[in-house]
Amino acid sequence: MSGHSKWATTKHKKAVVDARRGKLFAKLIKNVEVAARTGGADPAGNPTLDDAVQKAKKSSVPNDNIDRAIRRGAGLEAGGATYETVTYEGYAPGGVAVLVECLTDNRNRAAADVRTALTRNGGSMADPGSVSYLFHRKGVVIVSKADGVTEDGVLLAVLDAGAEEVNDLGESFEVISEPGDLVAVRTAVAEAGLDYDSAEVAFLPAVEVPLDEEQAKRVFRLIEALEDSDDVQDVYANYSVPDDIMENLG
Repeated sequence: MSGHSKWATTKHKKAVVDARRGKLFAKLIKNVEVAARTGGADPAGNPTLDDAVQKAKKSSVPNDNIDRAIRRGAGLEAGGATYETVTYEGYAPGGVAVLVECLTDNRNRAAADVRTALTRNGGSMADPGSVSYLFHRKGVVIVSKADGVTEDGVLLAVLDAGAEEVNDLGESFEVISEPGDLVAVRTAVAEAGLDYDSAEVAFLPAVEVPLDEEQAKRVFRLIEALEDSDDVQDVYANYSVPDDIMENLG
């Protein structure tokens, strides 16, 4: 199972069961606020905001919190911060390449947090460009397998919207597209009456590094340390772990 698929299929579950739910809520609210600031407060006319709102709701963020974030982002309520997106590159144990996307109002703090998480868990920072070439930026929609949804049904729904491929991830389907086609694919999924868990632009690995069980433990520990930072929004890594090892690790 690839690094991308492992995290893509568990992200929405972690949102419900993670003991650090408050920290996760803060990250989702930040996404809503930034989306509203960038494209306006109306989700109907702002697909990025619509996706951020849906993701927050699927993770049980209270509607009042979402509404206030939209108002702050749109300048209708005081208290909004100025966030910027920063991507850091690094290496995890086993030679795994790592991309860390941050949304922060303090670049220095974000860089220090990422560096600390990497070095304390057997990784290291990398120079800009030394890791990013190992990933492709793609649109990714995760479609639930609920209600008897089939791979052929998903493919039929998204083919004309620009989807490149549909992958079976076990409990869901992964629809891949170019970033510019993400909104069209997400819309096609919704119009076909299919439930989707997430729709976002993500980094997919072009080359994957196979890991044994001990290496996988160390890589997962590092990823969790990175995700523990308030500024870190997403972590992408190009590892590959066999299903039997994933089951052993729970």
